[in-house]
Amino acid sequence: MKSVALETLGCKLNYSETLTIQRDFEQAGYQITDFKNRADIYVINTCSVTQSANSTCRSKVRRALRRNPNAFVAVVGCYAQLKPKEIASIEGVDVVLGAKDKFKLLQLFDDFEKLPEPIIKNTDANEAVEFHNAFSADDRTRAFLKVQDGCSYNCSFCTIPLARGKSRSPKIASVVQNAEQLVAQGFKEIVVTGVNAGDFGRGTDEDFFMLIKKLDNVSGLKRIRFSSVEPNLMHEDIIRFSADSDKIQPHFHMPLQSGSDKMLGLMRRRYQSGLYRERVELIKKLMPDAAIGVDVITGHPGETDKLFQESFDFIESLPLSYLHVFTYSERPDTRALTIEPNVQDSIRKERTHKLRRLSKKKRFEFDTSFRRQVRPVLFEEPKEDIMYGWTDNYVRVAIPSNPQYENKILSVELGARTKDDYMIGTLTEQAKEEERVITELVSEIY
Repeated sequence: MKSVALETLGCKLNYSETLTIQRDFEQAGYQITDFKNRADIYVINTCSVTQSANSTCRSKVRRALRRNPNAFVAVVGCYAQLKPKEIASIEGVDVVLGAKDKFKLLQLFDDFEKLPEPIIKNTDANEAVEFHNAFSADDRTRAFLKVQDGCSYNCSFCTIPLARGKSRSPKIASVVQNAEQLVAQGFKEIVVTGVNAGDFGRGTDEDFFMLIKKLDNVSGLKRIRFSSVEPNLMHEDIIRFSADSDKIQPHFHMPLQSGSDKMLGLMRRRYQSGLYRERVELIKKLMPDAAIGVDVITGHPGETDKLFQESFDFIESLPLSYLHVFTYSERPDTRALTIEPNVQDSIRKERTHKLRRLSKKKRFEFDTSFRRQVRPVLFEEPKEDIMYGWTDNYVRVAIPSNPQYENKILSVELGARTKDDYMIGTLTEQAKEEERVITELVSEIY
């Protein structure tokens, strides 16, 4: 029995796909081991969003070969699609699989013996027309469910359409079946994810709104979150439905990228700041306690000091909960490379730091606004003497460890916020009593 170690670089979508490849190996009888261990086969699922992801891939290959110089090394994913020859030139790589073939390792190879020369299987990303179901677990409480792949947008800074091909998705019935399987495995919460999840159903008679209405009816499912939905696809009917749902959590993540309309035009985004503000205001009107997260890029070509300040002021003016700030990095074959003026690296980093400081301020203000409130918390696996969980509106909470609380949704009063960015929680007497009754019933049954 050969051993396989898998490593994921990049997003939760990549992670869910890695877990799908892992399950294929498990079903074929291979032994799964940690990437830090010696293995016969190493699979690295790559990302291409930033330049550092590329150098990280090289580092992972070298580390794998230090553990076992004779290991079979397969590199798959977005970087493999975009730069197959660069990867193949890394000493010790045996196979490079692009978007179309990354799920076909077991079909392409039998013995996984070291090859004298690397093999590249790479076609145009748009030939990857099949949708491969994928889902992954996070601390045995949340599952990330892939509902969409690829992207048919053409943002100036992004290589995802080149790496993953056009937008595509499965039928709603298939997604619901996967969700039901996850619930049967004990998961309380599902995070709907995709490259452009809100674009679900493009070219078909189904759409994202129809999907979430069906997921909302999945028996036994307690919580639904959206990993990221473009503001132009976060339609009012979706927001209103979410506000009335008992399962969809008051937590939204909407990419912004810039608060300057001129920059949004240069980035080829499909909305302007006015639409974004309307979406945020409607969410907060219907769900005042909702968390709203934002993606922002600093230092994109064309971003002058004036335009950055315009973006900063716009973000500061909104009732947002946190920011994910990315420093622009040049990506081959993107339109951004043709835009002037280019922004110096030092200025990009300075702007990133400024927005991250704003993010910390907004996160602190959002979290502490719920002090003394009681909110439902889904708890994760205990970590030594402490265990963490998330409220419905995405506030991180910690209580003393108790294995009985893992994967349970309990009522918690929120206390002080620590320097480690979580709130100290106290179980309510009602929650303690409910848990005591459940424990007694289980003990009687068994």
